Amino acid sequence: MRIAKAVFIRPDDNTVYGTLAVALSLFVFAYSARLGPLSILVYYGLWLPLVLMDYRRVLGNYLRFVWIFGFAAFCFLSVFWSPAPGVSMRTAIQYLTHIVCALIAMRTLSTATLTRGAVVGCGIVLVYSLLFGVYHYDPLDGTYSFVGAFASKNQLGFFASLGLLFTYAGVMITGFRRLWLGAAAGTAALSAYSLLASQSATSVLTTLAVIALCIGLQVLGKLAPRQRKIVFAAGLVLVAIGANAALAFGAMDAVLGAFGKDSTLTGRTYLWQQGIEAARQSPIAGIGYQGYWVQGFPEAERLWEEFYIASRSGFHFHDTYIETMVETGVIGTVLLSLILLTGLFGHLKRVLHDDDNPEALVMFAILALLLVRSFVEIDIMHPYHVGSFLFYFAAGKLTLKPHRAVDPGQQVLAWPVPRPHLA
Repeated sequence: MRIAKAVFIRPDDNTVYGTLAVALSLFVFAYSARLGPLSILVYYGLWLPLVLMDYRRVLGNYLRFVWIFGFAAFCFLSVFWSPAPGVSMRTAIQYLTHIVCALIAMRTLSTATLTRGAVVGCGIVLVYSLLFGVYHYDPLDGTYSFVGAFASKNQLGFFASLGLLFTYAGVMITGFRRLWLGAAAGTAALSAYSLLASQSATSVLTTLAVIALCIGLQVLGKLAPRQRKIVFAAGLVLVAIGANAALAFGAMDAVLGAFGKDSTLTGRTYLWQQGIEAARQSPIAGIGYQGYWVQGFPEAERLWEEFYIASRSGFHFHDTYIETMVETGVIGTVLLSLILLTGLFGHLKRVLHDDDNPEALVMFAILALLLVRSFVEIDIMHPYHVGSFLFYFAAGKLTLKPHRAVDPGQQVLAWPVPRPHLA
């Protein structure tokens, strides 16, 4: 029996394979540290073989993706001045191939299929964490928090945030029906519980902000494009004024207090200061991609000890721009920021201009979440991370013409039109 290639590579025909591939990819991203290198090979096996089926359709014209590869290319160049060239080269190769897999997924999956796969994947990830998760003691603030099967509560919170975001996108934007509504309800319940159990202020606040933004954009969608743009611009001004007023009256301390945090953000302000000092040592090109957090290097060892990181791995400056400055300098930071901002404003332009473009709204929501988190987390500059996969998936969609996929569960009925009788 022969299986048609469309089952794997056509966005409107590969719903089953695409959903399973996205769900399994998310599980690998979450637990590859536990599952080992074999899980990474499974991830590559889901996407790279699709090139052999129809390389033109799957890869497309990579000249249109040059701007997407800018940061990855500079990561390769940084090998020449990195104090740990072996580490930099290996991670740069991993990052580049990870981007290629994300772009293959982008060209072969519809937004509806990505949403289904993310709902299933987040649900499985959270169930695994709830079954086999543990509580960790934080020596910096003296509290216990649920981290699931992760090493950090912030990663558990991130998957819970994605679960809620994609559940909202599936129900309110792409239009889940029948059994998918039940799946969305289950993932939403797991995500809400995990979000509360993790007590991750970053995840709670960013999730609420992005979903509120999506609701606002959907309401604006009822207006004509010109009115939509005017109201959106006015809304931005009002939000900026309101945020400044709230900060002036101590809203930040009140919010942090509600989550048991202090003004140092549990030591993050000190960590940011240390990162800025490190970036000043090589401000233009940085120390080298992944060249700072290396075992045996004095500064990394000092910070691991100060923050009680016994594993001496998996740590960072908790700010994407500071981390990027340290490793790749101003050049790398600008290249990475351009990809993020180009994707964000490109999809926002489509949302405000097009009459009906659910794909642009979902992609904008993903990039908005990553943008807000970028000031306190590192989601988009490491390989085998759900954040970087979605980041390049969303940025890549901007290179394609807007596509309105038909939900396979929705049938379009039309009355037959009688042909005129010709004598």
